Amino acid sequence: MKGVILAGGLGKRLYPLTKITNKHLLPIYNKPMIYYPIEALIDAGIEDIMIVTGGNFAGDFLQLLGNGREFGLKDLHYTYQEGEGGIADALSLAEHFVEEDRCIVILGDNIFEKSIRSYVERYKRQKDGAKIIIKEVPDPQRFGVPVIQGDKIVAIEEKPKQPKSPYSVTGIYMYDRQIWEIIHTLVPSQRNELEITDVNNAYIGKNMLTYDILDGWWTDAGTFESLVHAQQLVAQKDHASRLKNQ
Repeated sequence: MKGVILAGGLGKRLYPLTKITNKHLLPIYNKPMIYYPIEALIDAGIEDIMIVTGGNFAGDFLQLLGNGREFGLKDLHYTYQEGEGGIADALSLAEHFVEEDRCIVILGDNIFEKSIRSYVERYKRQKDGAKIIIKEVPDPQRFGVPVIQGDKIVAIEEKPKQPKSPYSVTGIYMYDRQIWEIIHTLVPSQRNELEITDVNNAYIGKNMLTYDILDGWWTDAGTFESLVHAQQLVAQKDHASRLKNQ
């Protein structure tokens, strides 16, 4: 199973911070943002990782991360997204890297309190299809919202004004090799992007999407408010860990 971290885009919501660097290189407490998804994948047992980046500062990733030896990796792979074609478009650039394998995809500005290993292990035991991770949030209208009937997700609605559940789809996605065929059939949304929600709904249409509910906190860091929130959460976690180990 291979890991793909999506760290492209122009970070317009964080301008002027992103005038001089990629959003995913901004600090979250004591580490660059990109460190967190890398460490999450490694902790889950994924050591074959590709970073999809873009914009004017893509070379800074190589300067910061090199070949991944700092994280105990044998190598770290990179590819470049031109423009802003959406999450699914960015993921499509990893097709030649993942090939026939399965993949776990993490949005580069998503940070999780706890290990995601258990979700990855459950997906590995899943025969085929996809898995997403959801989390109850106070403002689901900001995100993709799963419509749940019984023990199944029957649809995902993107940023609905009247959410049909209190859950959000987090930035962790797991796919089998059907993902590439699905992406090739997508048409751009009103935002002129290939949407990951459309990918997940395609798996739902095949009755091949499962889900887990995330344990612990989760946040993105793509706005000034969520960037500050992420800083606070990580600092509190680090402080608690230091006290525990004293």
